[in-house]
Amino acid sequence: MNNLLIFFAIPVATIILAIVLQKILQSPLLVAATFFAIFLVVTFAAFDESFLVFAILYTLLALITALTVRFICCLINNSDNPCINGNAMRGEGICGNNANDDDNDEDNNSNNSGCGCNRSATNQYFTRRYMMRR
Repeated sequence: MNNLLIFFAIPVATIILAIVLQKILQSPLLVAATFFAIFLVVTFAAFDESFLVFAILYTLLALITALTVRFICCLINNSDNPCINGNAMRGEGICGNNANDDDNDEDNNSNNSGCGCNRSATNQYFTRRYMMRR
């Protein structure tokens, strides 16, 4: 078997697919079990028994990747920064008004947060020049 396939292609594919499956399934153990089942079938269908060691290593790699993705997602969801956790995207901008406010709009417009996430429920555009004017 090609060493480039064993040491580069399959681990990279495992990491990418583990990230995708973790975002879909949201269970690191289920992601690892899925990878182990797939690699177990591939071991006996396409390779010999020596690939079983690599199948176990790739399963551990998938588990570590899924746990890392879960940890990063928990950090993002529990962050106090509204630009990271998406509060400003839902119209809950707590950064205050934008200091670079132009004088063309009304002063009571509170949909602009100073953190760079200028999108809210009433403003569906990303930049200020396309904002809905009254």
